[in-house]
Order: sequence, then C-alpha cells, then structure tokens
Amino acid sequence: MVSANREMAVYCFDTLVAHYNNEEAPPPAFDEGQHPLFVTWKKVVNGGEPRLRGCIGTLEARGLINGFKDYALTSALRDRRFPPIQAKELPSLECTVSILTNYETANNYLDWEVGVHGMIIEFTDPNNQIRRSATYLPEVAAHEGWAKLEAIESLMRKAGYNGVITESLRKSIKLTRYQSTLFTMTYSDYISYVKETRGVAAPIINGFSTKLAM
Repeated sequence: MVSANREMAVYCFDTLVAHYNNEEAPPPAFDEGQHPLFVTWKKVVNGGEPRLRGCIGTLEARGLINGFKDYALTSALRDRRFPPIQAKELPSLECTVSILTNYETANNYLDWEVGVHGMIIEFTDPNNQIRRSATYLPEVAAHEGWAKLEAIESLMRKAGYNGVITESLRKSIKLTRYQSTLFTMTYSDYISYVKETRGVAAPIINGFSTKLAM
C-alpha cells in the first residue's frame, strides 16, 4: 500500500513556490499511483497552534503526481473559506498530505472511531430535498476534541444544512468511513530538505529570499 511520505509534501511546497515564481516545479521524487488524496495547509502564528489555511482534495482515485500538483495549489489559493495564501506566508506554513484508504460502508452514523476513521456523510435536506454531503479527514474529530455526535452534527453543518438536527435525520445519514496515511512537513523542514538534497539555499520568491530568520 502506498503511504503518504516526505517527498509528497516536498512536491506540494515545490509546486506552491514554483507558482509564485511563474516556473515549473522540480519533478517529484515519488512513484505514480492512483489514490484519493488531500492537501492541507496550516499557518503557525507567534508560535501558537497551527491554524487551517486551506484543505481540498478528492475522494475519488486520482493520479498522485497531478493530484498533489493540482490540490497543492487549489487548497492554497482557492479554498473559498480563506483568502489565498500569499508568498510572504511561506515561512509560517506547514503542509500535510493525506492518502485515503479502506473505504467501508458504516452500519449507522456512529459506526466509526474517533482518531481512526474519516467519514463521508450523505443525507437529504428535509427542508428542500437537496442531497447534501461532506467529509472530515480522520484527524479532524480528534484534533477538535469532539465526541462522535459532535463531529456528525458539525459535519452536517459543513454540508450546508442549517435546520434543526433531529435523531431521525441523523439516522437517515449514509456514512462511509475510511482511513488515511498522512505526512506533515513544516517550511523549515522543507528548506532543510532542499539544502540537503539539492545543495541550494532557501527558495527565492520574486527576488525575495524566504529563508527563516534565526
């Protein structure tokens, strides 16, 4: 089984840096494959807890190379919940790459484990009969400190449902659970990788070095 790894996170940073420089990213140092995947960007401010800056991916199998290339940029620049990440934010960023595995249809909306499973929910909005769906990656509920019920109700809101959440509505949910492998890399780790493997200093963005202050 293919697992998320350092080279995939490096490629996402390479892709974002190349975008700011209007150039092509170096070729990836991992093998091609077909898997569902996500790219998550977080920003560390004043040494605090990393804050989400973008997270987008696909629940369908996708070529890893083009998938990480596309979603590195989409999650950084086109997540509608956040303003686009600017080049000056690079030193504060960390990137998490996720590869999704082991899709299973759950028996009910509580048939999953916090910290183990991500979940995809699908249900019909009783107010307008719109079919709604949303997903949380496996690490989300544990990071937020949610119990299962809290996570499900938050996910229903994420899906765009604004009405009253009843037990009958929760029981109508079709839930697919899945697992993932992930790898997280900070910008400082990326800089160290580039220096060690390519023998070059920090990337230059439009003439400005993004080397971290020591």
